[in-house]
Amino acid sequence: MSFFSARQPILDTDKNIFGYELLFRISSDNIFPDVDEEAATSKMIEGLQFDLGLDKIASGKWAFINFTEQSLLNAYPNMLPKEKVVVEVLETVTPTPVVYKQLQTLAIEGYVIALDDFIHSDAWEPYYKFTQIIKVDCKFISQTELDDILDVKARFPHIKLLAEKIENYKEFIRYEKLGFELFQGYFFAKPEVIKSVSLSSSQSVLSGLLSEVTKKVPNFAQITKLFEIDVALSFKLLRYTQSPIFKRRKSIDNIKQAVVLLGHTELERFVMLLFAATIGEGKPTALIKLSIHRAKFCEQFAERAKFDKEVSSAFLVGMLSLIDAMLDAELEQLISAMPLSDSIKEALVLHQGLLSEFIALCQYCETGDWEAMEAAGEKYNITLDELLTIHQDAELWANERLSALK
Repeated sequence: MSFFSARQPILDTDKNIFGYELLFRISSDNIFPDVDEEAATSKMIEGLQFDLGLDKIASGKWAFINFTEQSLLNAYPNMLPKEKVVVEVLETVTPTPVVYKQLQTLAIEGYVIALDDFIHSDAWEPYYKFTQIIKVDCKFISQTELDDILDVKARFPHIKLLAEKIENYKEFIRYEKLGFELFQGYFFAKPEVIKSVSLSSSQSVLSGLLSEVTKKVPNFAQITKLFEIDVALSFKLLRYTQSPIFKRRKSIDNIKQAVVLLGHTELERFVMLLFAATIGEGKPTALIKLSIHRAKFCEQFAERAKFDKEVSSAFLVGMLSLIDAMLDAELEQLISAMPLSDSIKEALVLHQGLLSEFIALCQYCETGDWEAMEAAGEKYNITLDELLTIHQDAELWANERLSALK
């Protein structure tokens, strides 16, 4: 049986990745609300131990994992390393003496305890001394409930407050001013400031390279010249071609040789990856990685669905789906200034056409909307398990290629 996962990033005030909340499913048999949560949690832990592994899926950051009351009493958290896991106590857990004893024991053992979708009540007061994180659902909390939690923070300053469902920069600023230190949501993937954007010299060269390599018959001589006018890009190209992922025996001594040896497909991928990394400078690494991840997912989906003519466009549309966040500008303004096909522009700006469906599929998996993903996959005769495998493989590919770029 396959093991699948989705995750949502948790950022600190500097927008650095603090950790990921992990959302797990085993297969399409247990993705809906009537799933047995205890069995799912048990299989989730088994999957972490024997399949993906925490290091791989959480990229060395804290892994926030939901635990039901029974899974806590069954000591499931003890099956995972305390140095890597945040024990996220679901809002359905009742603060009983036996739960208190179990959580206190976990805290003494060194586990990080977080209270999920938390609303203060006197029954939870004894727990605060060993609770390290309180998660607040900012979409549904009332001002009175929020004031109660801020009072808890004032009385127990060791507690970090985590704001969930932060969807824009304005909300981020509001909760940061209230003393929240951690943030969960896709606010980092939206423009913070609407402004005009001018590309740097390297970005301009990369834009030209992007236009050239996406042609059906690229001009390799022109590509070589474009690389040669930018020393930094030339260096990155040579270093990339020497990456262990290509397992080349011969050394590469010049730009022309590197261009020829990479070949059209790999060169196209490299320029696209480099474009994403370059325009994303100064942004969270997770944002750059997500754009690369989306690119590969869209490409692999196009291949699996046998849209052979759209494979290259699928990769590009996935990568560009976050360009507005990378440059803090309106998407329509950016896309209109780039030499892109009408189908790509329609997918990115109007959310119309076949390519837009590829992005939507990837977003379903990012947010853990398995039901929507399964329904979308059925349209192309692709199962949920296959889609999740594509998503999983794309993430591993993105990690590998991003490391090669650094």
